[in-house]
Amino acid sequence: MHVVGSIIARLGSKRLPYKNLLPFAGKPLVGLGIEILRRTKLVTEIVVSTESELIARVARDYGATVIRRPDELAADNIPSVPVFQHILTHFPCDVHVNFNINLPCCAPEVIDRAITLAEEKGEALSVPFAAWAQTSERLRNYGDPWKVLEYAHKFDDPRAGTTDVHTLEDLLTVYREAQGPIAGW
Repeated sequence: MHVVGSIIARLGSKRLPYKNLLPFAGKPLVGLGIEILRRTKLVTEIVVSTESELIARVARDYGATVIRRPDELAADNIPSVPVFQHILTHFPCDVHVNFNINLPCCAPEVIDRAITLAEEKGEALSVPFAAWAQTSERLRNYGDPWKVLEYAHKFDDPRAGTTDVHTLEDLLTVYREAQGPIAGW
């Protein structure tokens, strides 16, 4: 079975500029995400979709294949499914899994679990939303991309992490959870 693990990373975060390049555990979030995908048992190829040359170059430093996201798929109001379909067009696979690097403490086992459940059910989404997997058949014939929560088989897994990083305070919370207190802060 061929499994493409993807990270979709835009440069233009409005709430936390350059979020995907900010460090966590000494690595940019996109680099850490690639390393987490590499530690899974089931992902056979890692692809980063981005409109940013800077993110693309960082992803290459971490050994990922990069696909340039077209401008029409890089806006704030674009759902993830069309981006996944763009990846599938260029990287055919049996199962696609997207790792949401906004949850940088996610265990690789959560991603593998999403893949296994997608094989059985067509689509699976971890709660919290760190890993989202679909069979290629499901992606090719996806319905309304805004109705993910209706379509996907959801599974609770505390190993997915607890904080979804969208702001500086979220990033600090993840650091605090991972490192514990620092005297004076």
